[in-house]
Amino acid sequence: MQAVTTIAAVRERVQAWRREGHRVAFVPTMGNLHPGHVSLIETARRYGDRFIASIFVNPMQFGPNEDFAHYPRTPQQDEGMLAKAGCDLMFMPDVTEIYPHGSERATRVEVPGISRILEGEFRPGHFEGVSTVVAKLFHIVEPQIAVFGEKDFQQLTVIRRMVAELCMPVEIIGAPTVRDADGLAMSSRNQYLTSAERALAPVIYATLKQAAGRIEAGDADFASIERAGCEALAAAGLKPDYFAVRQARDLAGPAAGERDLVILTAARMSKARLIDNTRARRP
Repeated sequence: MQAVTTIAAVRERVQAWRREGHRVAFVPTMGNLHPGHVSLIETARRYGDRFIASIFVNPMQFGPNEDFAHYPRTPQQDEGMLAKAGCDLMFMPDVTEIYPHGSERATRVEVPGISRILEGEFRPGHFEGVSTVVAKLFHIVEPQIAVFGEKDFQQLTVIRRMVAELCMPVEIIGAPTVRDADGLAMSSRNQYLTSAERALAPVIYATLKQAAGRIEAGDADFASIERAGCEALAAAGLKPDYFAVRQARDLAGPAAGERDLVILTAARMSKARLIDNTRARRP
């Protein structure tokens, strides 16, 4: 695996691969990799011939009171994990390479509506930062395939909408959420949890599965399901920001006859804010 830090170096390598007829698959990350990230590379290997992963902690997607300065950065460990997973090129730019005039003055990409609900309501500007940096990375890498984890389901939905509306020639693949044995979705932010909080955190997925069970049994009282989810998380000692039942295809409220649903939640535990989701299919 080759590690590069400049846009020019990425383009040189990708152009050479293209001349050789290879399909390029891309996995953008913020580093501090765990097995969930490795699963994205493994998914990418089923769709492409050459694999690029980026490691970039994007300042634009962090709010003023969020953890940008303290977000865990482990570049040497990340490089080893990517090489072992079969990645061909690691792109690890600094902030000035991506935002030469500063992230505050950068041209921005916004996906209206869908970016301002759920996570967007509690983290204003977050998805504008995500869509901007992903658009820039797609223009740098020019992949045919890009893989994103389904744990960040709203992010995946935002990116799919952006790609479709900007006519980008990139196929977006969603990779299943990777979980620990007790059900907790793997996340770099899990390391913020104390041992007591870590023991409690699996209640998030358990509560999502209970809600999915109600839906799959025919319960269509979504307001009651959402209220029960928030109450269960609060009773366990978490502080839920939301617990929502939405259409999987566009995150709108469930319409009559819409069977493919997703239940999404975000909950706080002292220093950590954890997100998760699960799908549910109405009978």
